Amino acid sequence: MNHKESFLKNRIRSIGWAFKGAWMLLKNESSIKVQAVFALASIILGFYFDISKTEWMIQILTIGLVMGVEGVNTAAEEIANFIHPEYHKKIGYIKDVAAGAVFFAAIAALIVAGIIYIPKVLLLF
Repeated sequence: MNHKESFLKNRIRSIGWAFKGAWMLLKNESSIKVQAVFALASIILGFYFDISKTEWMIQILTIGLVMGVEGVNTAAEEIANFIHPEYHKKIGYIKDVAAGAVFFAAIAALIVAGIIYIPKVLLLF
């Protein structure tokens, strides 16, 4: 029983660290702040256009994908800067690849937003 309690306590602590990390990202990183504004705008649009449950699920997953990949990109950049603060070709490559992953997620999010919202906006005209 003691083993299960320590497992549960560790999970609760891990959730606390995850919240701390999410807060640090939102507080300190301008790229995440931009992504959060787009996420909030898409949520507001979702309520305005009364999107379906399926559209909500896809939109939420897409928001999570973009925000998650943006967080991993930030972590990769921080690690790279810590390991090699001066410019280095290989560190530049690592940072560019991590930023490219965010680009893929953001393009997917734009496509999803277009599929969900363009038909709804066109109906307004």
